[in-house]
Amino acid sequence: MAIVTHQPLQCLSLLRGCKTLSHLKQVQPFVLKSGLDADPLVAGKIILVAAITLTDGLDYAHHVLSQFPFPDAFMHNTLIRGFSESDHPNHSLLIFNQMRRHCLTPDSFSFAFLLKAAANCRTIHAGAQLHSLSIHHGLDAHLFVGTTLVSMYAECGCIASARKAFDKMPQPNVVAWNAVVTACFRSNDIKGGEDLFAVMPWRNQTSWNLMLAGYTKAGELESARRLFYEMPQHDPVSWSTMIVGFASNGHFDDACSFFRDLLREGLKPNEVSLTGILSACAQSGAFENGKILHGHIMKAGFSSIVAVTNALLDMYSRCGSIEMADQVFIQEMGKKNIISWTSMIAAFAMYGYGEEAIKLFSDMEEFGTKPDWITFISILYACSHAGLVDKGREFFHIMTHTYRLSPSIEHYGCMVDLYGRAGLLDEAYEFATRMPIEPNAIIWRTLLGACSIHGNVKLAELVKQRLSELDPNDAGDYVLLSNIYAVAGKWKDVAEVRGSMSKQSIKKDPGWSSIEVDKAVYKFVAGGDGSSRIGVEANKKLVEIMEKLKDEGYMPGVGSVLHDIEDEEKEGAIVRHSEKLAVAFGIARTGGVGKTIRIVKNLRVCRDCHVVMKMISKVYGREIIVRDRSRFHSFRAGSCSCGDYW
Repeated sequence: MAIVTHQPLQCLSLLRGCKTLSHLKQVQPFVLKSGLDADPLVAGKIILVAAITLTDGLDYAHHVLSQFPFPDAFMHNTLIRGFSESDHPNHSLLIFNQMRRHCLTPDSFSFAFLLKAAANCRTIHAGAQLHSLSIHHGLDAHLFVGTTLVSMYAECGCIASARKAFDKMPQPNVVAWNAVVTACFRSNDIKGGEDLFAVMPWRNQTSWNLMLAGYTKAGELESARRLFYEMPQHDPVSWSTMIVGFASNGHFDDACSFFRDLLREGLKPNEVSLTGILSACAQSGAFENGKILHGHIMKAGFSSIVAVTNALLDMYSRCGSIEMADQVFIQEMGKKNIISWTSMIAAFAMYGYGEEAIKLFSDMEEFGTKPDWITFISILYACSHAGLVDKGREFFHIMTHTYRLSPSIEHYGCMVDLYGRAGLLDEAYEFATRMPIEPNAIIWRTLLGACSIHGNVKLAELVKQRLSELDPNDAGDYVLLSNIYAVAGKWKDVAEVRGSMSKQSIKKDPGWSSIEVDKAVYKFVAGGDGSSRIGVEANKKLVEIMEKLKDEGYMPGVGSVLHDIEDEEKEGAIVRHSEKLAVAFGIARTGGVGKTIRIVKNLRVCRDCHVVMKMISKVYGREIIVRDRSRFHSFRAGSCSCGDYW
């Protein structure tokens, strides 16, 4: 009898030690042999371990629940909780229906977990029904339920309902306060969030971090900075929020400064802060800073984290080092997910390496990774930038027929770009007009860009008409049309376009380029700043470079300047493009042969700058890598990786 008495305790002890689903299933024979499969305590523990402790045990937990003759509320609540935190939160609602069929009364835990599931599903209809049921059972005022009600309404975007639920709580706890503050920021009510934060009866670390996150997401960076230094203490979330927040708002130097401060405090960066700072390096083209971070990642043991290595791969590819990106992908990335494969395919695409992208796509399929709609955008992009029209058509067919993925507007845009870049303008126009979904401004803008490349004035005018109906105030469209007229020598039409822009107060985005030198990032604008020390240095070196290139046979490509002015004036306008100033500054500061120069530009590289970069790479023995608005150009020994096809 003593053995039988101790069997449930022994079984519970075994269950507590289960770390994998395989271990849990090994305990099952003991449970059956001991006759404990009908014991609600043991069955409840099995469901708890499978649904909550293990990452892959939900289906097994569901099986145990369905086989138990008289499951209780605890068992149902446990499975509801497990599904609410999973990739299929809607299954919680199905378990709840099953619970009601067993005539079991839901309690506060039931509603709290169900409301969390509704929030994660973003299903306000189900959430509102659960709210009504909680009122029916007299549980809406329960602290646990009331808090999740506030969160549910906030997550579903019903800010007024979230505030109403909060106001009905007799004694809201700090979690409820945090939830309603988050709701204010979600609706861009920064003042409301600040007012609530100011009157909170108590604050925990999460309260401060939520305010930081709210400020950074709203772009209120100085408010975030002020609050950060007011905080009683900083945890890893605080640091990550500042690093990611400033990086995502384009403030690379500040993001790096916070990262350095984190290290000076003797703290270890986490996954979020590392991916955030790598993203900042990627955006600004800070290759040298990125390499330093790479070393830190390896030493700190973060290379096994897929999200970090994905960010590292992305950093190298966007900083102009496809070789290092490939090295990370092949040699340093143990586990690869769909993001890893897609990122590497996109990297090859940006460099115009279409065949390499196609080979990688094939490898991905062989490894059993199923491409998603983003992967197909990347591979279509690769085909477009390498002029592989037939392959592009083939992949579009594979996406729709083999993988049964419905094309989005982005996929259709890639196909228009594919035809347009290849000079098949009639096919591009026909494809756009026959799309099953209405073409947006981006589609027509893509075609207008193709008209600019190939000098098709007639089609450009037709496409610009379409754009005027969809997005009449986009400066880039006017500039493209002006370029087309200028190349064709139609200066009267150029003047009309420029006059229309002036009349409507439409201003062209200024061109800028940035370059990293000695771990600092410098930015140059078109025309140059002749007054600053950096500007004087860049302009002086550029004059020297251009004279040397003229001796080598360079003739300025003045045809694309937007004004009907004298050739000498046109030459002055194009010579001082921002990427020329940036490369001149890079040569002045780095000196010597062999040092790679990396430049980031916000607009598309013009043809004259493309010619100049090729010549500089040959005359000065430098590799120059330029990332423009849509792709990379790697200039070496007088040629470009794009093969003059971009």
